[in-house]
Amino acid sequence: MKGREALARLASIPSEPLFAAPTALDEARRLREALGPDAPRILVKRDDAIPFGFGGNKVRKLCLVAAEARAHGADTLITVGGVQSNHMRATASTAARMGMHCVLVANGQPPDTPRANALLDALLGAELHYVSSREQRAPTMQAIAARLRSEGRKPYEVPLGASTPLGAAAFARAVSELIAQLPGGVVPDAIVHASSSGGTQAGLTAGCALNDLPTRVIGISADDPASAIEAEVRRIVAGLGTMVGEQGDALARGVHVTADDSFVGEGYGLPTPASQEAQSLAARTEALFVDNTYTAKALAALIAYVRGGRFRKNQTIVFWHTGGQVGLFS
Repeated sequence: MKGREALARLASIPSEPLFAAPTALDEARRLREALGPDAPRILVKRDDAIPFGFGGNKVRKLCLVAAEARAHGADTLITVGGVQSNHMRATASTAARMGMHCVLVANGQPPDTPRANALLDALLGAELHYVSSREQRAPTMQAIAARLRSEGRKPYEVPLGASTPLGAAAFARAVSELIAQLPGGVVPDAIVHASSSGGTQAGLTAGCALNDLPTRVIGISADDPASAIEAEVRRIVAGLGTMVGEQGDALARGVHVTADDSFVGEGYGLPTPASQEAQSLAARTEALFVDNTYTAKALAALIAYVRGGRFRKNQTIVFWHTGGQVGLFS
């Protein structure tokens, strides 16, 4: 009964209608064939195909975050990320749709010729500020927000990746969306996805728990150590649980959290031989495009798990495609 109440509270959270769910759930038959006779059934959850703002997982989170910003009377969305951040592009898109100003704080050098997400940020009319390191982003965002408030504006600060309990709630709700799409009687053995700031993984993990789904959620790190991601996921799960009326700390302790940092390679956004193979294989078998920073590395992990026997023929695996293909044009 408690789980049902939590799911009802999840469903009742106000949401900005940036796109119409559900996203497609496609079966990757040719990719499965390419991986050999012992490969599991592979289903792809197509959040990359969300039509708003070039899509991706951040749009789901921003549906809830933007609704809260509107409720607070905000006139500006402000957030942080790298120069080619998918999250910043999605936030700028959301601000434009809602008639709000957008301020972005990016770590890195201003590009001589903006491309990919940086180009879209400019087209969307976002105000860009650049800092030299990741550590400077949040303090700079806070300082800009304080200045805007002193000028009579009403900024709403969106943390990195919208990875808050509210943002994660969007993916807890998305688990119910997935369940409704699954072929009759099928329960996924695992969900594999790219993980970084932890919000998507926390939402999927909590969503599986609240739906009493035994599916294991495996986050493939794009940058940070697995231990740091796992700790952040549990922190967000705890906050999400409390938000929907559960005992948050107990929920966070009770869920299984797995992050794998062995596919990062030489660093964030840098391709590896395995991610390049995954990128090519997905395109040539399914016309599915995965980006160098996030999804190619997550798919590389799925492929390695199949080849290593971790995933077996009688299993069903969901690859949650979190988007990012705009980065292919950077």
